[in-house]
Amino acid sequence: MKAVKIQKTGGPEVLEVQEITLRKPVNDEVLIEHTAIGLNYIDTYHRSGLYPLTMPAGLGMEASGIIKEIGPEVKNFSVGDKVAYSAVPLGAYSTHRIYKTNNLVKVPNNVDLTLAATLMTKGLTTYYLLHKTYPVSPGETILFHAAAGGVGQIFCQWAKSLNVKVIGTVGSEEKVELAKKNGCDEVINYSKEDFAKKVMKLTDGKGLPVVYDGVGKSTFEKSLECLKTRGTMVSFGNASGSLEPIDVTKMLQPKGLFFVRPSMGQYLTTSKELNEASKTLFEKVSSGKVKVQIFKKYKLDNVQQAHIDLEARKTTAVATSFTVAKRPKGILLSIVFINFLSLKNFFTSGVLTNVGHTVFTRIFSLAKSIAMPFVRPSIPNFVIL
Repeated sequence: MKAVKIQKTGGPEVLEVQEITLRKPVNDEVLIEHTAIGLNYIDTYHRSGLYPLTMPAGLGMEASGIIKEIGPEVKNFSVGDKVAYSAVPLGAYSTHRIYKTNNLVKVPNNVDLTLAATLMTKGLTTYYLLHKTYPVSPGETILFHAAAGGVGQIFCQWAKSLNVKVIGTVGSEEKVELAKKNGCDEVINYSKEDFAKKVMKLTDGKGLPVVYDGVGKSTFEKSLECLKTRGTMVSFGNASGSLEPIDVTKMLQPKGLFFVRPSMGQYLTTSKELNEASKTLFEKVSSGKVKVQIFKKYKLDNVQQAHIDLEARKTTAVATSFTVAKRPKGILLSIVFINFLSLKNFFTSGVLTNVGHTVFTRIFSLAKSIAMPFVRPSIPNFVIL
């Protein structure tokens, strides 16, 4: 059995793969042999110290696998069940894990376990945004920022399945077509035009009932301009930076706007709520209404390289998410390729290939200080805390 641990915060080099021994599960605990472990960008925040942890610490919040043993008080789960989770405590980066059943869900036989692990955080976030935070109605027009990102890919497909018209924003021309493939009816490149003015034009000056914003600081005030009277601003992430303090009288009162800052922990508080959400998610996937493609795999022993690649793709605006997937020769770390973006800002050759990846990563590290002023990162993972 193996697990990834950190003894101190820092870069990818602090990630250590260690041999571990686990006790027997007690009470309502189970022993899970992981098939796949999702890696989200928030994991790099935990590793770097941006979100402080008590040391030593494990990493990872979402995974899937098979139950191998159960505690004496376990109900509704059995040895051999396919399961998945997306919740604290951290520690999903491991081949095996003892885990309480209150945050565990069963994975249907028609849903691949590797895919299930990569979907849990992004998919459950999409569920509560569309069905709980602001429940959309058929025929409504909504705005979603970062429509070509990891959450955006799932969100826009899901919203279209509910007969909602989706206006999406992206940060480059390369992302426009991807956002359209994800289900957006209209796509606005906010690096080239004022998205608030475009939204008002598209709505004949009426504005929108809701804006879903995972970008944060750079889009917040303009998003408020997009809303109609008594509209709802849903701020669920901060990819461009944390929000400045909100002046309620100036920003919200003139149109009587509602503001909400949701997180998964507020909406999936019971096993009943979690099971309802995951059931809906898996139905969307199995029906083909939400599709995600697996792109690349790493061995668990190469977790440092996975973090290097993840952060390099942030720099170059390539949106990815990662999983650890079990294969005959061991545990592999898989990347679900959410967002193919051209690298023609630096090269004319298009999509990064596996062969050239190492060379390109080194080049991007050197180019980072030049690239960042011009490239808006598309962060696929959830920063919903």
